[in-house]
Amino acid sequence: MPVTRLELKKKRIREFFSTFRTEKKGDFDEIKREFYKKGLIYVQMQLSVKDITKEFEDSLKRKIEQNIIKAKIRVASKEDLESLMNIYNKSWLTSNTPFRPITIDTLKSILEDEDTIFLIAKVYGRDSGFIILSFEGENNEIAEIEALGILPRFQRKGLGTILGMGAWNYLKEKNVKEILCEVYENNQASYSFIKALGFKEYGKVLYNVSDFSEEDEKE
Repeated sequence: MPVTRLELKKKRIREFFSTFRTEKKGDFDEIKREFYKKGLIYVQMQLSVKDITKEFEDSLKRKIEQNIIKAKIRVASKEDLESLMNIYNKSWLTSNTPFRPITIDTLKSILEDEDTIFLIAKVYGRDSGFIILSFEGENNEIAEIEALGILPRFQRKGLGTILGMGAWNYLKEKNVKEILCEVYENNQASYSFIKALGFKEYGKVLYNVSDFSEEDEKE
């Protein structure tokens, strides 16, 4: 069967923003061998908008207000492509992921998709992190967090939570009913972070090499 436009978009994003991080340095080669031999299992997580209470939202706001890091969030445009490329290339170098540098042309193809947006966080006058949101459903009522990238100096310092709150503020204006994301099953740090934002596990999916590439997707 032919691959749909949505599936192709997801493959393109997944190929460059795969986030199966490891807890220990030196695990990369093992993960790579596992990937090519058996594929990788991702945990599927979901957050229903109706489950986001005012109390929970206020607790996140207080956490952000108490953080020494202050960031301004904006929607990225084509003028931000070079900045996004730099954040990506620097953030993934420290993550023990199957990494390859991204190009401006690749970012441009993702950014130009009408159902995908990048949010950028600026800290101390410098672009320091981003989050990618993708929309689906008949009325774009479902949003999926495709990737999160943060410069090494700001990792594990609360900028991820700030970006998460920025994403939520953006999604509230779009009348989104459900938010989804996927996390590599051995990536405990990312799993814990997503769970702390209120997401719940609802399934698992196995991805093979072909799921990270647009090649050979003909009828």
